[in-house]
Amino acid sequence: MKQWYEELFSNYAKNYDNEPYTKGTLQEVDFLETEVDFNKHINILDIGCGTGRHSIELAKRGYQVTGIDLSANMLNRAKEKAREAKVDVQFFQSDARNFHFDEKFEMVLMLCEGGFSLMETDEMNFAILKNAASCVAPGGKLVFNCLNALFPLFHSVKEFMNSENPTYYDGAFDLMQFRDFSINQIEDDDGKQMELKCNERYYVPSEIQFMLKLLDFNSIDIFGCKIGDFQRNRRLNTDDFQMLVIAQK
Repeated sequence: MKQWYEELFSNYAKNYDNEPYTKGTLQEVDFLETEVDFNKHINILDIGCGTGRHSIELAKRGYQVTGIDLSANMLNRAKEKAREAKVDVQFFQSDARNFHFDEKFEMVLMLCEGGFSLMETDEMNFAILKNAASCVAPGGKLVFNCLNALFPLFHSVKEFMNSENPTYYDGAFDLMQFRDFSINQIEDDDGKQMELKCNERYYVPSEIQFMLKLLDFNSIDIFGCKIGDFQRNRRLNTDDFQMLVIAQK
């Protein structure tokens, strides 16, 4: 049986690119460039690259980028967009929990919940984080965003999701597991209505810090995260639906 994220991304690439949360790519890549001091000689790995919006924009700016994703449908769209942009990005279909590269990368990305926090168990999510960490070169950085568990302690996730996304959402947040169990109705690229039973994990900052320390990161910074407005001076608070994590080996 397919998990909800497998079902969703089996035929959602074109609609995905029209989602409001994909519109901040240019600023987000601007920020990523500052994190590597505009060094065009580094290698970048984009985990859960989807339709390649960050990978392709980085490649346009002269960076060497490799992208992986679980969905063949999303990767086909990414390859099509890369051809249209006339850039070379290496795209591979792989599960974020068990891919392997012999080389290390100076920057590893997991943006827009690129796999991490979507898994149905904490062990699966940690496997993604562990695998991502293993790809980071000495002195390199892991940059990702994830759902902020401080938000649902003070706000309604249901109200927020329905205000941000016009698709139907109905969910319940489990405080014991920090998981949002929800039902979403979404239209795929062929106009077919899908009803997805979703299950996403929210994290408190201390959990992220603990896991990254276990994975031998020397520096761990966590900030509030807004779409198309990544920055280091945004202090994380209870109004941030997501947090931005920057960890360095």
